[in-house]
Amino acid sequence: MISPSESTPLADLDEWEDDLLLRYPEEKPKDEFRDYDAETRPGVREFYRLNHRYQTLDFVRKKRAEYLPLTKRRMTVWEALEYLNTLVDDSDPDIELPQIEHLLQTAEAIRADGHPRWFILTGLIHDLGKILCLFDEPQWAVVGDTFPVGCQFSDKIVFHEFFADNPDSGTAAYSTPGGIYEEGCGLDHVIMSWGHDEYLYHVVKDKLPDPALYMIRYHSFYPAHKEGAYDHLMNDHDREMFDWVRKFNPYDLYTKSTERVDVEALRPFYDELINEFLPGKLSW
Repeated sequence: MISPSESTPLADLDEWEDDLLLRYPEEKPKDEFRDYDAETRPGVREFYRLNHRYQTLDFVRKKRAEYLPLTKRRMTVWEALEYLNTLVDDSDPDIELPQIEHLLQTAEAIRADGHPRWFILTGLIHDLGKILCLFDEPQWAVVGDTFPVGCQFSDKIVFHEFFADNPDSGTAAYSTPGGIYEEGCGLDHVIMSWGHDEYLYHVVKDKLPDPALYMIRYHSFYPAHKEGAYDHLMNDHDREMFDWVRKFNPYDLYTKSTERVDVEALRPFYDELINEFLPGKLSW
């Protein structure tokens, strides 16, 4: 069992995303051999210790069985945005922007670059699965770099050494590169670690084009789209779609700003966009 203190090592969920900027800075670091580990906050290290210890195949299967019937709530996209907006960092209310503003910043950057309407909508909703925190899920089961379970954990995963405490690391069937999967089986046949990406994918999977679904489902799969791991599990369609994931990644990482967004002024445009692709109440 995990104590309440163990379940919340991060000050807030944005601390994980801030750490991503240390690992993947927008500009190439001057020192190619800088010590990333030395720059990592203790809370982030503890977060990954818990994530890598408890994200087992059995755990993921249990969470899929619990959540993927999608019976927790019925909400429109905008209601989900407002619900997520209650997830704020109470420790620093003068600086931390509401979650909805971060998502609008991403969507507006995509819109400014002239991308298709479905791409803009993807920017708006891509983190809505973080409402898992509001269903009392621990942080390590909501955010963090994602990875396949049921096969060998790649050494390209951040803080790979923490997998030594994961029970699956000592299970022979899960300890080869392929594990329970056939080579080239395609990611749709691979069980990913549990979190906001996989959850939201299942909420919208029948409603958006394939590139959008890959962006949603795999935008935290940094071992693959940034580090080149797990190619042996992919098929040609995965590789084609990952071009879209990589196109989305800069908007996810580099659009966060302290500059406020006028939510009410933007809402008519986004109401129309939501109604075009995801009208009415969705099952969560």
